[in-house]
Amino acid sequence: MRSVPYFRLSGFYLFYFASLGALVPFWSLYLESLGFSKVEIGQLVSVLMAPKIFAPYIWGWLADHSRERISIIGYASFGAALSFSLTLWLSDYIELALISAVFGFFWHAALPQFEAVTMDHLGEDAHHYSRIRVWGSIGFILMAMGLPTVLEGEHIAYLPGVVLAALVMIFMMTVGMKDFPREELGDRLSVSSTLKRVDVIALLLACFLQLVSHGPYYTFFTIYVQESGYSLDLAGQLWALGVFAEVILFLWMHRLLVRFRSAHLFQLSILLTALRWILTALFVDSLPVLLFSQLLHAASYGLFHATAIHMIYSMFPGRLQGRGQALYASFSFGLGGAVGALFSGYIWEGWGASWSFGMAAIISLLALLIAFLGLRQREVS
Repeated sequence: MRSVPYFRLSGFYLFYFASLGALVPFWSLYLESLGFSKVEIGQLVSVLMAPKIFAPYIWGWLADHSRERISIIGYASFGAALSFSLTLWLSDYIELALISAVFGFFWHAALPQFEAVTMDHLGEDAHHYSRIRVWGSIGFILMAMGLPTVLEGEHIAYLPGVVLAALVMIFMMTVGMKDFPREELGDRLSVSSTLKRVDVIALLLACFLQLVSHGPYYTFFTIYVQESGYSLDLAGQLWALGVFAEVILFLWMHRLLVRFRSAHLFQLSILLTALRWILTALFVDSLPVLLFSQLLHAASYGLFHATAIHMIYSMFPGRLQGRGQALYASFSFGLGGAVGALFSGYIWEGWGASWSFGMAAIISLLALLIAFLGLRQREVS
């Protein structure tokens, strides 16, 4: 692998996913401690995710045209930390909804552009992406394992401060970093023409549905296991176990991408996601089964994300790279995440917790059908 700013790249992922490791497992608990209902929690999480539908593309367009991707990431990271700091003082529903929307606009902008920076630095060694990205998983594990003892009971009020500290460190990782000189391979292509390809449409639609299916997990999993009789400590350990499995996958991912077609690995990841949600819905009372379902996070996130990033990189070359990564983020973690968070709250309230994960399994199977039909004749490997 050619020389890359390993410390800066891996450090950004470490702190970005540390902030995610504080928000995703515990933000719903924090909102619940403020007295919000399940529907209101789903709505607030959806508002947090909604800016990812459009914000990454706006920032991606700016980055591709200014050719100053690192500066764009720095501005976005600073804006995320500044806006989130308001949660230290404000706790009304409307106030938190507005803060979540503004924070999401900045926070969701940074990662897709940093993915493009990482891939630019790796170049022909793009299959080694997972060896840098693994540090993000480590950051998530540290938070998921360490925070339950800190946040027990009334101490959940400390959560906004913990997240803010991670956001400040994300910004610090961008200070002094340089862009990698890019070959403008995308000059003769356009985003509109690329989006007309069947394989591109299928990939983005499957990614959208995959993240919709994650709605109950990312929004309510901690509450789900606590209501099933498990402790907050164990809930954090279950989150960490899933991401630990993801770490192991990332360490082997470069070998898998050399040996197997990325489209086939992508389809496998969605199939195993459906299995995961079925097990979570039906066997939450069985700790061994729950442990196994968490190990499937290696597929439902690790394998899925690594193969999706690899295919997006090949579909959107050169100056299209920023917008390609932004579209992936917008359709999956943005639109998919927002819809998933919203629907999971309503299904939970109307039909019950298990049904929300059962519906997630059905949605994953629909994503698998689209991926199978649309990626059979992929133009790139």
